[in-house]
Amino acid sequence: MSIRPIIGVSADRRVLEPHSCHIVGEKYVAAIRDGANGVPFLIPAFGDNVDLDTVLAHVDGLLLTGSPSNVEPHHYEGEVSKPGTMHDPHRDSTTLPLAEKALAVGVPLFAICRGFQELNVVLGGSLHQLVYKVPGYHDHKENPDDPLDVQYGPSHPITLLEGGLLRELAGSGTVEVNSLHSQGIARLANDVTVEAVADDGLIEGFRVDGAKAFALAVQWHPEWQVTENSFSLAIFEAFGDACRQYATGSQSRKVKGVA
Repeated sequence: MSIRPIIGVSADRRVLEPHSCHIVGEKYVAAIRDGANGVPFLIPAFGDNVDLDTVLAHVDGLLLTGSPSNVEPHHYEGEVSKPGTMHDPHRDSTTLPLAEKALAVGVPLFAICRGFQELNVVLGGSLHQLVYKVPGYHDHKENPDDPLDVQYGPSHPITLLEGGLLRELAGSGTVEVNSLHSQGIARLANDVTVEAVADDGLIEGFRVDGAKAFALAVQWHPEWQVTENSFSLAIFEAFGDACRQYATGSQSRKVKGVA
């Protein structure tokens, strides 16, 4: 029987009156279960009160999820956000150091949408807060009045660069993806390789150069109905395989008494 890896999933902190809650969209944990064949493990957004070493010692992979909130601009020396922008400082103070430490340890990492933006920031990049206001770029936001199937339906093509993991998984150079984000990469982080680019030139995917394990980030939402899209499923299966490989190595290290 194959190992079902334990995969940490980043949570948002939101107030659902009258209580503060740590929440993760079901589509992410379902994609871990059905796409990566893993066991999702929610990581609360406690910031400095999260013992990162303990968390990473008990997971075989890390998924940085999407979210309606934006990374606070002071993390990348950006301009003050427009009034009304949703932020989640508790998540920022959890996921940014968590992602950095996961890369250092070699825990497989998959970052989606906000997670994609977080990873770019962690590695020294910056963000456009409102992509549609930047000359040359399309509006990449969804229409919140549309049904979910429309919001998460194909929105625009992306080019998958030759030699990349995504191109290998897709088996082609172009695919259609959904698009539900207002932020986007302004300055690309150091030591990463672009994997995918939208038809307007916006970076949609990258991998971390020299990473000890799977380290991939995408701007769209492959977790949505993951088993119904062969490309999305292939991505999660590859992530799951990397997590299983890491889990096997972790068990071997524990048997040998190696920390």
